[in-house]
Amino acid sequence: MNASVPFSPLTVAVIVPVYNGGKRFRASLESIRHADPPPDEIIVIGDGDTDGSSQYAEAAGVTVYRFPQPGGPGRARNLGASKAISDLLFFVDADVTVPENVIERVRDIFARDTDVAAIIGSYDDQPGESNFLSQYRNLLHHYVHQNGREEASTFWGACGAIRRAVFLSMGGFDETYLKPSIEDIELGYRLKRAGHTIRLCKSLQVKHWKRWTVVSMLQADFFQRAVPWTQLIHRHRGFVNDLNIGISGRVSVMLACGLLGVLLLALWQPNILVAAAFMGLMLFTLNVRLYRFFLEKRGVRFAAQTVPWHWFYFLYSGAAFALGTVCYFAKGEGDLKGPASLVTQDARRARSRVEKRE
Repeated sequence: MNASVPFSPLTVAVIVPVYNGGKRFRASLESIRHADPPPDEIIVIGDGDTDGSSQYAEAAGVTVYRFPQPGGPGRARNLGASKAISDLLFFVDADVTVPENVIERVRDIFARDTDVAAIIGSYDDQPGESNFLSQYRNLLHHYVHQNGREEASTFWGACGAIRRAVFLSMGGFDETYLKPSIEDIELGYRLKRAGHTIRLCKSLQVKHWKRWTVVSMLQADFFQRAVPWTQLIHRHRGFVNDLNIGISGRVSVMLACGLLGVLLLALWQPNILVAAAFMGLMLFTLNVRLYRFFLEKRGVRFAAQTVPWHWFYFLYSGAAFALGTVCYFAKGEGDLKGPASLVTQDARRARSRVEKRE
């Protein structure tokens, strides 16, 4: 009778890109270091940081690599992945803290379902920053992910894990995104196109500590996400009915834009205000579950404040889609990117100059 082969648990490398992460990064790193059980590797990539974040990680005893100049989280994550030797790559943003059992959870999910190539989690419902926009934004993200399909259509770099062999076979993240953008979404599109399974694990939740302001929100949503995401949609020739681009979201964008147009026309034709009221009612009804969620979590006043901000989100999302569409066809981008085209010459040269600290 053959002796049984002892079970060998999957090994996990946590990879954290950081650019001037400050106290939020320190809290993030400490939460990872105190995970129980601990990860097999912790790799921090300093993306041209100047605030001592890399030095703090060095002093904590983790492996650190540093780029001399910022080049985006995609490039930083790729470098970390190329240095890791673990079975699983677990990407965590520098402004999130993880629960104590997170490594055990990640291992168990991949061990239980060998067909899963990657998993993503979500933000929890207790955002770290107390101002209204931070609470609204992070609760909105939590709601969207908690109501998304478990068979996910994209990847998420803030809390996402992937089998190392799959990641390397796909060519990693697209390094042409030089600032935080949709490099994780783009990878998810390629994973799905290649036939890999991505699982949204709704119980895998992390706490987000980012402080949102009106300026940072518009810059991130409009220029760093919606416009390039629109171009990605056109390259892949179609929408996916999931998360932020589901059918209800698309209809809401059309209703919000139509409502604004009707209100402007009402300056000359007041009688069409009836149409505006009807469209507003439809828009509210379509998103009433979300507003009820805000009501349950933060009360009447908070929920009432979220409605105009949410409708404003639909308006600028529509504008960003229009701009992204114009940019796409103006550039004549007709072909999908492949892994061979992902790493630019500048990124390769930058990687050759990377500094290592252990």
